[in-house]
Amino acid sequence: MPQNQKSKPRRNQYQCAIEVNKNGKYCVRLQVLYARRDWRLSVYFLASSFDRAIKKLDQTLQLLQRDEERLWFWGVDRTDDPHLAEELLGEMGLRRDRRADFPRKCAVLSVPPERPVPAFQLAGVRRALAEAVAGTRAAVASD
Repeated sequence: MPQNQKSKPRRNQYQCAIEVNKNGKYCVRLQVLYARRDWRLSVYFLASSFDRAIKKLDQTLQLLQRDEERLWFWGVDRTDDPHLAEELLGEMGLRRDRRADFPRKCAVLSVPPERPVPAFQLAGVRRALAEAVAGTRAAVASD
């Protein structure tokens, strides 16, 4: 039986993962599924500390929510010059993530399109990412 579109509002879904790279930097990866146009965007950024990573994550989530239309226009609709989307992401301090695999331990966040990400949802993401980093540090320490 088909679902009625009005019964369940479509939401943008963010998968957030954090890893510590070989240089000791925090690599925050995001996979976004934009509900309105049904398209995906994978990005990442580097930060020098966990607190900076979380602060940048908050800013990035707000930016990706606010600029959905512009990102879609330059990333999908304007296929004649695909580098424009990467330039736009670069201006935002992000890089396109071309890796096919995504960590299993990730935090998932759902937000209605064109709405800011609520702080209480970000608190849950922060907690999940802190646990993921703690697990990574424990595994490295045992090696």
